[in-house]
Amino acid sequence: MKKKFLAMLLALTMALSLAACGGDSGTEEPSGGEDAGISAETVKIGLICVHDQNSGYDVAHIDGLTAACEELGIDPSQIVFKYNVAEDQNCYDAAVDLAEQGCNIIFSDSYGHQSFMQDAATDYSDVTFVSCTGDLAAGSGLDNYKNIFPHTYESRYVSGVVAGMKLKELMDAGTVTDPKIGYVGAYPYAEVVCGYTAFLLGIQSIVPEAYMEVQYTSSWYDLTAEGEAANQLMADGCVIIGQHADSTGAPSAVQAKKDAGEVVYSVGYNIDMLEAAPTAALTSSQNNWSVLYRDTLEKFLAGEEIPADYSVGITEDAVMISTLGPECAEGTQEAVDAAWAGIKDGSLQVFDTSKFTCQPSTDGTYQVDADGHVTSCYAFDLDGDFVNDEASGEAIVDGAFQESVLRSAPYFALRIDGITELNNN
Repeated sequence: MKKKFLAMLLALTMALSLAACGGDSGTEEPSGGEDAGISAETVKIGLICVHDQNSGYDVAHIDGLTAACEELGIDPSQIVFKYNVAEDQNCYDAAVDLAEQGCNIIFSDSYGHQSFMQDAATDYSDVTFVSCTGDLAAGSGLDNYKNIFPHTYESRYVSGVVAGMKLKELMDAGTVTDPKIGYVGAYPYAEVVCGYTAFLLGIQSIVPEAYMEVQYTSSWYDLTAEGEAANQLMADGCVIIGQHADSTGAPSAVQAKKDAGEVVYSVGYNIDMLEAAPTAALTSSQNNWSVLYRDTLEKFLAGEEIPADYSVGITEDAVMISTLGPECAEGTQEAVDAAWAGIKDGSLQVFDTSKFTCQPSTDGTYQVDADGHVTSCYAFDLDGDFVNDEASGEAIVDGAFQESVLRSAPYFALRIDGITELNNN
């Protein structure tokens, strides 16, 4: 709080100095780019990470920002990293420290950072703050606060195709008779729900009768909890374990079971999991963060307006899957190529409402027909009452749920039939 007070005092002093010199205190300079005199050679960038290089999610951000800077001619020495910053007041303190160090644009990589990033943006109007991911920027009223996030659901779906091909192979051989899938999720947030739903829909495109159990860990990164969750799901009979959690806990647990003679496989997230699970890993859903960092920094340096919400996917190479594992089913690469092509040309809609059903809404935020197919759905909550609002926009267009269009952060939170959340209390 002392830093915040000093920052406010400094801002007041500067404003009075400008007034004394005849400056127009009612005219605010843009927060970056050519108009602010910032070039690739002089810009200073901050990145706040929720974990460190041990977390695949954070590594993807670190590598993505570094690659983007290299592409734009920005030296790595111009980046200041903050590691292991919790989703609390520590994030505000880290953001303030980066601003005081002279950073012109500051990124944070976790959803829970966003409110503290917004507070910092309020206190430092001459610095641009970008939450990768978040959902507050559009309604914040701040010109220097932004949200960016990739179309993760696309790579989730395609990784599901990989899993579906393996599941079909096992079932065709009679090795597996129950197409039960498990998923280790961090929290029951829309980002996680969107991802595991897309994953199952990808599997069901190959094995329509497949179904899923989800076990939450209540942490983005907990090696032990993620391994235990995977073990519980395998004990329940799940033969393929997906994940939206940031460690190698789940793939390592699957590899251990496979080494012990069980027929089980893993689909990871963020990084290639073949090192952790050399024969159990089928692939991983990945984000190419360099694309979003590059596009954002490019606009910033050019003095152009950065969208309050920015989200792109496979058409811009912002998502991908990792190298296929050695035990993937024959024909998997062809199935993957076809899925990517369909997403790119629009012939494949990940959340095609004809492909899933839901139980009737209890709060009126979505409508279903007599068969359970969703016909209308409000996208997200605008007024903080935890009920999606009509004013947020209609998410169903031409028979498909339009994810990451009305805002960058995922908002697909429908609970479709065929998925059971084991511990969403």
